Amino acid sequence: MSVSEKIKSNPKLKKFIHWLLIPTNQARPRLWVRLFLNPFYHQKGKGVIIRNRVRMDVVPFNPFSIGDNSVIEDFSTINNGVGDVHIGNNSLIGLGNVIIGPVTIGNNVILAQNIVASGLNHNYQDITKPIQQQGVSVAPIIIEDDCWIGANTVITAGVTIGKHSVVAAGAVVTKNIPPYSVAVGNPSRVIKRFDETQNKWIKTI
Repeated sequence: MSVSEKIKSNPKLKKFIHWLLIPTNQARPRLWVRLFLNPFYHQKGKGVIIRNRVRMDVVPFNPFSIGDNSVIEDFSTINNGVGDVHIGNNSLIGLGNVIIGPVTIGNNVILAQNIVASGLNHNYQDITKPIQQQGVSVAPIIIEDDCWIGANTVITAGVTIGKHSVVAAGAVVTKNIPPYSVAVGNPSRVIKRFDETQNKWIKTI
């Protein structure tokens, strides 16, 4: 049995190791984890810019990667505590974004300001227990290459946004968006798609 398997199979040991990495009831890893562990476990491409005021709540036991020439702007939060976070090449994570894994962001993606993309949901089904004691469930978010996501958009767990799609500002994305689409609204709906036969964007409603 590997070391990781031993830790996972022993609840007390797992809790202790978790405490060593992250203070109780907090999301931000301890300073020693950020300085000495994360650089060895996470992948960072060439020319990456992560601004000084970004909150990197990333831990070594889940992957985090960011590709060449990508940027994470100030006041954003990146959290891989319950799922991997992967950001491709030449992508922009704008001011004030919140990215909670599992989330995969492709290449050449533009995320504007104040976007929330969370692959995490809190369980609530048992009414005899407080929601905060019922754990969480996760479903991956995938934003494919060349997408543009407008400001103040919310992307919910389990959603895939197809290649070269545009999501208008303020949208709440609760279902998959096909490639080469424009989506708006709450809940979001596709209002335009690219028609290859006509070689132009066509309104769908």
